[in-house]
This record gives sequence, C-alpha cells and structure tokens, in this order.
Amino acid sequence: MSHARRVWRWAPALCALYALQTISVLAPAMAEPPPENECPTISGGPNSKDQVDASPTLLREGMILGADDVLSLRDLLPSEIWGNREEFFHEGMRLEIGPCHRRYPTAEFFAEATREFAGIARLDKNGNLLDYVAGAPFPPDTIDPGDEDAATRWAWNLAYRYRGGGPEGRFRIVDLPSAVGRSMTYEGRYFFIQTGHRADLPKSDYRFPFAKKTSFVAGGRFDRPQSARHLAWNQQRRLAAERDYDLSDDTFVYVPTMRKARRAATSYVDGMYTPRYRVAGDGGGGGFGGLGSSASPYGVGTGSGVGSLNPTSAVSIAQTENLQRGFSDLTLRPNAYVWRLRGEKDVLAPINATRSGFPVSKDRNFGPSGISVGNDRWDVRHAVLIEGATRESGGEFNHVLIYVDYQTQHPLYIIQRRGRGRLVEVIVPVHRFSGDVVGYPKWPNGMRANVFDPVAAVAYTALDGSAWRRESYGTRSIPRSNDKVRSYLSTAYLTRGK
Repeated sequence: MSHARRVWRWAPALCALYALQTISVLAPAMAEPPPENECPTISGGPNSKDQVDASPTLLREGMILGADDVLSLRDLLPSEIWGNREEFFHEGMRLEIGPCHRRYPTAEFFAEATREFAGIARLDKNGNLLDYVAGAPFPPDTIDPGDEDAATRWAWNLAYRYRGGGPEGRFRIVDLPSAVGRSMTYEGRYFFIQTGHRADLPKSDYRFPFAKKTSFVAGGRFDRPQSARHLAWNQQRRLAAERDYDLSDDTFVYVPTMRKARRAATSYVDGMYTPRYRVAGDGGGGGFGGLGSSASPYGVGTGSGVGSLNPTSAVSIAQTENLQRGFSDLTLRPNAYVWRLRGEKDVLAPINATRSGFPVSKDRNFGPSGISVGNDRWDVRHAVLIEGATRESGGEFNHVLIYVDYQTQHPLYIIQRRGRGRLVEVIVPVHRFSGDVVGYPKWPNGMRANVFDPVAAVAYTALDGSAWRRESYGTRSIPRSNDKVRSYLSTAYLTRGK
C-alpha cells in the first residue's frame, strides 16, 4: 500500500464528507482559466427581492453588492465561508466586483526563469522537490490534473509563488474572543525573505552567496502592548527541507523576561513561526491572559494572571512556542502533506483589495465580527482546490483545503479541519497588486515589481467561535540590500531593538 493511501485510509468518514461537500466544484479539467472579462452569472441581481425566482444576472466589473445580495453569491464562495457568512459579511458593506479572470502581469525575470527551467523540477515518491532552480517549479499549463502528483505540484507552486523581494512592514494583530474576555491588539514589524531560488539574483545559482543553504528567513518584533514589547523572533528554513519535510527550522526568540535570545520551544514548524505573544498579554480575566486555561485551542487563556514582566521560566518558555495566528497564510511545507486534487472552481476573493487598514488607515471598520473584509473589492478568480493530509500527527489540524489561484498561485482561501471533518479554522488572505498602487517602489533596475503584497488576513476559529485579524497594509515586497539580508540572517539583530 502506498504512503498516500496509508495516510488517507484511517479517515473514510472524512473522505465521504468531502466527496459530498466538493461534488459541486469537481469539473472536467481546464487547460487554463476562462478568458479575461468573462464573468459568471449569479441567481438574482443586487437588491433582488426574490432570490429563488429571480432570473440570473451577469456580474460585471464595478458592480456594488450589499449584505442583502450575499445570498446570490453562494455559488462563488467556499461552503465554509457561506456557512459562516455572518462572520465574513456585514450590514452596510459595499462589496465591489473587480475584474473577472484578469491576467495579472508578473516580473519578467520570474516569467523568464519559469520558461527556462520548465520541465526540470521533479518530485520523488514522497512529494519531495528535486532539481528545482527558479521561477514557478511547475508551470500551470504543464500540470496534468489526471496525474497522481498534480496536487503536490500545485502545492510547491504555492510555496514558491512570485513574491518580489519578500513582504516586510508593520502589522497589527487583533485577537477576538468568542464570549469571555476582551479583544487584544498587538503591533510590530515583520519580514519574510526568500533567500533561495530567487529569479532576480545572479543566474549562477539564484541565491544569496552568503545564504546558500537557506530557503527563507523570516521574523519580526512586537512593539505593543507593553507586556509584549521587544518580543522578537527569527526563523530560517534550510533548502534541505525540500527533501526532508521533518527537518526542523533554525528558530530563535528574544524573550524580554530573560533579556536574551533562546531557541524556540517548538522545534518543528510547518509555515511561518510566530511566538506565543498572548502569554505576555492580559493577566486579568480575559481569554488571552496568563497561563493555565484551555479556553482556546490555540494557546493560553485565563487563569494565573502571570504577565510578561514576571521573569518566570514557565512564561519565558511558553513565549517561545509557536502560535498559528497572524502569519499562517505566508508559507507552508508542501512535502509535509499528502495532497489530493479536489477540482476547480470560479470564486470571488479579495486578491486585489483597494481599501486600506493599519498602519495606513488605523480606524477601518471590519464589521461586528471584526473580521469582515466584505467592504472592499473582490475579483472573480479561477481556483484549483488542493487538499492535504498532514504526515505529522498531534497538530491543531490534520487536513487543509487550499483554494490556489490558477494564474498567480496565491492562496485565496485556507480551510483547516480535524479528523471526521470537524472544521477548525477558515482563513481569508487579502492581497494587493503593486502594479495598481500609485508610487509603488520599482525594482533597482527600474522595472515594476508586479507583486501581490499580503496586506491582511482574517480568520474564524470554528472550534470555539473566536477569531483573529492581521492588518499589514503598509507592506512592501521590494529587494533589500545584501547588508540588510545579512543582518536578518544573524540572530544578533534580535537584541538590537530595531
């Protein structure tokens, strides 16, 4: 029996459930998305009084839809979004329909590398990536949906999608409890820099000469509130992880209570690491305070009232554990999953939002739930649905369904589940295309960056009804100097306070 079958064999009920849920999206494979500007129809138009009997209405760019029109969008939304629509849409919103199947340009050097190295990258029987150089590992038009490893190829394209020089900027994370406690807000700076397989770097090896064994370096620092101030982290993933999924990252955390950097308590991280900042949060009766509560499946809650200024080893160690909130949409380990192709579907998604939030607009309204981005522009996109079963057990979820944009390979929706199909979390990444931003910095050679900045992410945690929101609308993904990258590769910057 193959490894893939062994992973899936234990969950027949889940497979049956997914078969029922995704039957509407399974369709004959398409060689490419529908033509540009070919918009779908919806059952009834804006402000239609009778959604059942209303004749179909053709969507068009610039159309404005309100909360009453969400019913007509059911076929263009994942079932998990539809089932929790009161969280993601709100009264008074004005959802603008963006372009339908727009072909967004990419950087010429990335497109050139994709063409030059097409057909070179390959997969072994365990889904590990071999012989990849630069560009998209597997050009979308070369992926045969009938191949057993088609979904794995899409997963690697997602991991190595074009992201310019890597996103960097200020962020605000808002933790929203379900019932008990109050929301907590955290601010700071973050960065994610791909150091290997960079199509814009010298063609000798497409990587930084001082980071030849590193795939990416990521990190950040919290500035607010005072209890989390100066908590900082640095994560580096080795290129060897492409061939060995359980190879741990080198992750260090500067713990303010200890006044020094230490290795993270969580040795294995799937995506981007984030320290458990909430350990340093509210020490009172809120749901995000001290140690000892199981109120949230994602970490500590009410109980002890221990704050970050109390130099106890328990708090310091807990702060270095991974918290999958805030940056979980930025990257993943494709070979840490056994992937299945679930089909293709036209969806509405905020891949090129127009409205701003923190730090550009600090008082944006995200609706009563705090996670609604319905008051923005949503494009019609053609998505490939890939579902992964985790090889590692004991995590917060063991299945993930990702809607991957066919043309750009960016994630449109991320849905996590536990065994027997129990919904864990629904994440909606929000991007903005730099080519539409006036005054966006250009590449050093004067060309346009043509990159999608991850300007926000909103998530609903179905297990306990809590939610979180990340805003990073000032993010820019332009190249950094070699000196800047060197500093990020050194853990010394953790103690510098900047």
